[in-house]
Amino acid sequence: MSGRLILAGTPIGNSDDASLRLRDLLEHAPIIAAEDTRRLYALAQRLNIVVNGKVVSFHEHNENDKADELLDAVESGQDVLVVTDAGMPSVSDPGYRVVSRAIERNLTVTAAPGPSAVLTALALSGLPTDRFTFEGFPPRKPGELQRALAALRTERRTMVFFESTHRIAATLEAMAHELGAHRRAAVCRELTKTYEQVLRGTLEELSSHAATEQLRGEIAIVVAGDTGSAEISVDTLVAEVLERVQQGERLKTVVAEVAQSAQYSKRELYAAALAAKSGVEQR
Repeated sequence: MSGRLILAGTPIGNSDDASLRLRDLLEHAPIIAAEDTRRLYALAQRLNIVVNGKVVSFHEHNENDKADELLDAVESGQDVLVVTDAGMPSVSDPGYRVVSRAIERNLTVTAAPGPSAVLTALALSGLPTDRFTFEGFPPRKPGELQRALAALRTERRTMVFFESTHRIAATLEAMAHELGAHRRAAVCRELTKTYEQVLRGTLEELSSHAATEQLRGEIAIVVAGDTGSAEISVDTLVAEVLERVQQGERLKTVVAEVAQSAQYSKRELYAAALAAKSGVEQR
């Protein structure tokens, strides 16, 4: 009787997010395939548990070579636990290839669900969550980045990206240029950690912030999807705001709602509406 290939989610920052099932698996799994063995033992120490099974290094550079070796163990009747440094295996981390081969070999694959940086960032972004797409790390080369983002201009779903500290400013600048300066977005860094921060605004605003203040740590970018409508002029938006204000609604409330709906900068729309309102009152 064969064993199981078990994918387990590990904390993305706060060790207290480790599930009871993860703790049990780390203590009792006969074989653990870990992206970084040192980090695995450090996690076990923080959780005050002892890893008793055989620990195997399993990362993107040796996944192809190690996959069948691990699956041979599963076929012989042993459970093999796969963990990454943080979050769920195979989500922008090792795991996909070994799962594919396990399915080809008709072996049992299961999961011990856990923390996910993708879902956490999406939930905290304040952007639509009913439909979304995970785009992983954007290309590093400027030309490839430009082409990849251009292909996403009409993507209607909310998009989630990962990015490094050193590339975040350039990526946000490219996103503002290719997806639209007024597209709503959120930059989520150090999620569940002590210095967790979520910055929300337009891509233009977030790009300006990243250009003047270095954003450190693990970073996820969440970008609103394309609304499918043609770009609306600021005059049209201002006219809508003033009409609703004239009917008795509060200026700030209306500006916030209209800006969000049109994916326009709330600050810029407020300033334009205020100037237009002042001009009307002076006539």
